[in-house]
Amino acid sequence: MKDATYTEIDEALKNAQEAFLAYRHTSGKQKANLLRTIAAEIENLGSELITIAMEESHLPEARLLGERGRTTGQLKLFADLLEEGSWVEASIDTAIPDRQPLPKPDLRKMLFPLGNIVVFGASNFPLAFSTAGGDTASALAAGCTVVVKAHPAHPETSGLVAKAIATALEKCGLPQHIFTHLYGKHIEVGKNLVMHPLTNAVAFTGSYIGGKALFDLASQRKVPIPVFAEMGSINPVLLLPDALKSRAESIAQQLANSITASAGQFCTKAGILIGIESNELTDFIQHLSSFISQIKPATMLYDGIANNYDYQRKIALVQTGVNLEAQSATEAQKDEAMPTIASVMAQDFLKNPTLHEEVFGAYALIIKCKHKDEMQQIIQSLEGQLTATIIAEKEELLKHKDLVDDLKNNVGRIIINGVPTGVEVCHSMQHGGTFPATTDAHFTSVGTGAIKRFVRPICLQNFPDELLPSELQASNPLNIWRLTNGKWGKD
Repeated sequence: MKDATYTEIDEALKNAQEAFLAYRHTSGKQKANLLRTIAAEIENLGSELITIAMEESHLPEARLLGERGRTTGQLKLFADLLEEGSWVEASIDTAIPDRQPLPKPDLRKMLFPLGNIVVFGASNFPLAFSTAGGDTASALAAGCTVVVKAHPAHPETSGLVAKAIATALEKCGLPQHIFTHLYGKHIEVGKNLVMHPLTNAVAFTGSYIGGKALFDLASQRKVPIPVFAEMGSINPVLLLPDALKSRAESIAQQLANSITASAGQFCTKAGILIGIESNELTDFIQHLSSFISQIKPATMLYDGIANNYDYQRKIALVQTGVNLEAQSATEAQKDEAMPTIASVMAQDFLKNPTLHEEVFGAYALIIKCKHKDEMQQIIQSLEGQLTATIIAEKEELLKHKDLVDDLKNNVGRIIINGVPTGVEVCHSMQHGGTFPATTDAHFTSVGTGAIKRFVRPICLQNFPDELLPSELQASNPLNIWRLTNGKWGKD
């Protein structure tokens, strides 16, 4: 596919700006209809979409069928949110003209769309985090226009979904430039999109290097803009002794699956396992080693990711104090990820920043601590994470509340007795941790809260009712929940 030129990017954003001026006034009901129509058009692509996505991404059919369901499901979830309406956080303080010593003005506030959002498609989720994925869905729900840069790893998949969105816009009678689809392998395409003066925000899912580069570019603009980048995580798993004593084998099986699912190409893959030296930890490592050795290498998304995994894996294994515990008994072929686990003592881990870096693929590092204090030191040494997991019996969990408190300092989601892979799309999900997991821990890129990235509050003072948006009008024509003079209700 041909890279978009600067002229094409300029034209796309000018057209998007014109479309935004109309789309920002579209009702919640109309936007909900658009999102549901997009979902229906994606479903209408049928097996063609899955077949092409399989060819481009090397992901299995079952995984892509599930991802398509997640993609259409989150579009419908945002549609429900729009129809309910309270997400705009409408707040009204009516005037008190005879208040002494000064009169009180009429003040009404709600969330308004930012404008044109540039979305970078993700390599590891060709559907759910790409062309019509969560970033696009939440931006369209907010009333923003979207310019998507397709990921070069799956351009045909992205193009098919883009056609489905265009069809949906036509069926809904909305401006076609509400959504624009561009291609680009070269970094100049991304740079031009971020630096264009009509871009109002950026959404990105990918590597730390890529996300940080976009963030730095956006901050160098004459008018800086927000970059909501999700940049990966090593997702620590704490293994407490009583849990290992009672169910080491089942825990090992669960974690082996998490480490190697989709060749380890999830941002929520369990990357480090932290335990206290004991017979129970030794048994756990033996069980985990057995499971890992039985898992066959899987083809990664594309050669660049496969080469990077091979390089990072080799670098990790030659670090001081690192021991290879197990790898697949099946030899890896070209572009396949070799399932691997290694171990290291806590003090060696603490001294070596290289071991703190994400190895994107089917690799995990076990950290052996001498006691609980060392486990706490490990937690406190970690940078921002998307998730952290605690494997524990209830009684020992209650005795280790301080570990939970330590994790809260830099983690977006804490899991008890589960695995971090598998991110539920719902109202309560938080998919975003402190830097460098994401560029802004206040927001999530999964779930309905993702819409908050693409809006900002505006206060309207002493406006006549006719100039107010429906959500703030005195009659409350949309019948939504709002805060009026300090009380929640539908009036």
